[in-house]
Amino acid sequence: MEKVFLAASIYLCALMILSLYRAVAGPTVVDRLVGVNAIGTKTVVLLIFIGLIYHRIDMFVDIALAYAMLNFVAVLGASRYFQKRKGLYEEPPYK
Repeated sequence: MEKVFLAASIYLCALMILSLYRAVAGPTVVDRLVGVNAIGTKTVVLLIFIGLIYHRIDMFVDIALAYAMLNFVAVLGASRYFQKRKGLYEEPPYK
């Protein structure tokens, strides 16, 4: 079963390279944010696979959950920054 998890992890790393291309060469800021978020999500799954390979799923689930929360907050912060500072979208004036 470990060979299946190892093969799935290698396939997931190949998919992460495609997301890395979108994050680096994305034509817009939104494309880059989506690419970075996709890499973070795939990293969470990769951490779970590593935990299954090493038979330490309890430890790696905790690490994956912490990384998922950190990734979520970072993408929200970056999108909020680009919305306010860089003019990603125009906001209507508050009344």
